[in-house]
Amino acid sequence: MREYLSWGRVLKYQHEIRRLFWLTDDLPFLGMTEKSVLPFAYGRSYGDVCLNKDGILLDTTGLNRFKAFDADRGILSCEAGVSLADILDLIVPLGWFLPVTPGTKFVSVGGAIANDVHGKNHHVVGTFGNHVLRFELFRSDGKRYLCSPEENVELFEATIGGMGLTGLITWAEIQLKPIHSVNMDVENIKFYNLEEFFSISKESDEKFEYTVAWLDCLTRGEAMGRGIFMRGNHTPGSSMSLRRKAEAVKKPKFSVPFAAPNLLLNRLTMQTFNNLYFRKQLSKVTKSKIHYDPFFYPLDAVGGWNKLYGNRGFFQYQFVLPEKNAHGLKEILQLITESGMGSLLAVLKKCGAKTSRGLISFPMEGVTLALDFPNNGLKTRELLRHLDKKVLEFGGRTNPSKDATTDASYFQEFYPQWKQFSKYCDPKFSSSFWRRVMGNEAN
Repeated sequence: MREYLSWGRVLKYQHEIRRLFWLTDDLPFLGMTEKSVLPFAYGRSYGDVCLNKDGILLDTTGLNRFKAFDADRGILSCEAGVSLADILDLIVPLGWFLPVTPGTKFVSVGGAIANDVHGKNHHVVGTFGNHVLRFELFRSDGKRYLCSPEENVELFEATIGGMGLTGLITWAEIQLKPIHSVNMDVENIKFYNLEEFFSISKESDEKFEYTVAWLDCLTRGEAMGRGIFMRGNHTPGSSMSLRRKAEAVKKPKFSVPFAAPNLLLNRLTMQTFNNLYFRKQLSKVTKSKIHYDPFFYPLDAVGGWNKLYGNRGFFQYQFVLPEKNAHGLKEILQLITESGMGSLLAVLKKCGAKTSRGLISFPMEGVTLALDFPNNGLKTRELLRHLDKKVLEFGGRTNPSKDATTDASYFQEFYPQWKQFSKYCDPKFSSSFWRRVMGNEAN
């Protein structure tokens, strides 16, 4: 039986499940039930933005059909439950790629829009929502709205990054980007402090479409802020070569069958891993040509990798600081180091100036850091509370799709546009996240 959990596996709530299979479903119960509803696809959000405690989850994975594909212009229309993995299977052999992709391909199109996901090329093209041409939104009053930059514009902007609260996205049309090879030309560069990271990042912005860095946040003193900077571009080539060589990586190479012991990931084991990972690259710079899959989706090779954090689960915490306050990153890293609760997976990158279409989207121009913390109960929650305070102090904000702890006072400071956004929320749609950040403790 399928579990309806978020990827962090910390919060385990009861839900009523309604499965959707056809775009023509009128969902008459929406006007009759007293329970709130929320769309749910593959559960790759980390906190409670995809959960609806004691309410109804609308399982959209049955809305998994393609509607149309213009292979000359790269315009794809599909139902909201289609995964990015399914899209890649279709479009890569025909010379197209996703305009923006997060770190996993096992997310739905509807989820990518609702969370306005970003990727390694944010500094070039912005978020996923910047490439959405239009979509249909089903509201609890039974009406269907065609939303685009020209039609129902307010609903269009509120739904992009709107966390599934404005209604149900039934289908969407997106603009793809052309490619000529399944491979990526990649460079990995070791850096030894944050100043070096920013220098490499600045030098890479104009030459490389994709940039990201792994950061070792368990080090102290002079070694604090070391990591490996990864940058890449699609390999040039001919479309005929691409058609012959395109091979979809459809399934993980292996899977974690059950939750690991809670003590598996402790400070000692994480420090050991980080030291080995940093030192495995012997030279300052390495260059390689690799398939796009391990470049964009390294963790997808391990099915159920979230179970490595044990039954207690883990918290992912992502924040962004504005460009002018990027220096605050060092102080935040110091706080994490002193807590003794460093992260095994820490991803650092710069975000660009391209503004999202979403009214309440996460990215802003600056620097963003995403971290995973094993769930050690109150101790971990207190650290995240301290991080919220620091992020706010430096004018930043946290990512709702990763969040499980931020309270109403901080969220409303992070996103002062929440009042305007709330006007477009469907009265029947809600989530545990939204009730929490609106100050309703019974989330």
